[in-house]
Amino acid sequence: MKREILLWDETIFKDREVLEFDHLPEHFAHRDSQMESLKFCVRPAFTGARPVNALCLGPPGTGKTTAVVKLFSEIEAHSSKVVPVHVNCQMDHTRHAIFLRIYSKLLGHSPPTSGVSFKRVLERIARAMAKDDRILVVALDDVNYLFPEKEVDRVLYTLLRAHETFPGFRAGVIAILSEPALSYIFDPRVGSVFQPEEISFPLYSTEEIRDILERRVQRGFYPGVVSEEIIDLVSEITERAGDLRVGIDLLKRAGMVAERRASKTISHEDVERARERSRLVHLSSALKPLREDELLLLGLAAEMETARAGDLYEKFKDATGSGYTRFHEILNKLDAARLIDTDFSGPGHRGRSRVVRIRYDPKEVLERVRQKEI
Repeated sequence: MKREILLWDETIFKDREVLEFDHLPEHFAHRDSQMESLKFCVRPAFTGARPVNALCLGPPGTGKTTAVVKLFSEIEAHSSKVVPVHVNCQMDHTRHAIFLRIYSKLLGHSPPTSGVSFKRVLERIARAMAKDDRILVVALDDVNYLFPEKEVDRVLYTLLRAHETFPGFRAGVIAILSEPALSYIFDPRVGSVFQPEEISFPLYSTEEIRDILERRVQRGFYPGVVSEEIIDLVSEITERAGDLRVGIDLLKRAGMVAERRASKTISHEDVERARERSRLVHLSSALKPLREDELLLLGLAAEMETARAGDLYEKFKDATGSGYTRFHEILNKLDAARLIDTDFSGPGHRGRSRVVRIRYDPKEVLERVRQKEI
């Protein structure tokens, strides 16, 4: 008789890492044309020329980051002259932080933690590039986090016009944006040198989603753990969510639910129990880098659901004592992170008034904000 119960030291997972968002698949399926476009953009660097800039556009969970990370791993395996630097702009959202990341990659160590000016950091980067005749390819992932206060203009201007001060400085930029189109208007001095090749990452089709999830199942679980019916169910949920990461996370969580009840197979009920936690993947990841006052403002916006910016500012000022400049900075950051929408509507105390709307179920936002604050 077949035993359906796991023993205490058994697991249904063959390789949990395969079911993580940042896992780099050996076979990156259904993005051949996008990979070819990215390779076309970096190809000039291998002959000593400046790379072509690129802009990867598409909804979340459509393979943009994976494509760039895959490309960068191939570059590092074949060349020491072309230096790829992947920057997570959620974490590094100032010019100084981004160039410290570049410095560390080029020189193999971080600069002193204090007393080093940005000018000195840039000079050291330029000298290191000139000494070894190296070329930079910098990926700005979630570049929208650089839109507030026009930080993106400062970053791109420095990277793409540094050769005017440091002859021989060669760099290309791959910007990654989880939107169907670019709405940001660059400073003319930046726009004239950026001029990226746009690479579109559309939503995966039903067949593509199923194929990708089936590959993850085959590598992540032991045979027989996930039935065809369960793969179909998870694929349908993923297609409705429009984000492949939801399906990958759902498979992992459903496996954990099954293990918790000591089952050797994942059931329909396991998927449904795990579904609540998986459906807000983007919300959870967007909250991770937020600071205390940023979380507080998001919570206030969720409580009000829809509010004029002036009314929201009064509540924020009462709670923190911060001025309008800080409020404005946070509002732009939350908008860039796709947590809120801000639209101009009618007259207000400071000209046209902005209306702030929360993008998610306010109760879900408040619950997660309070969990982070505890």
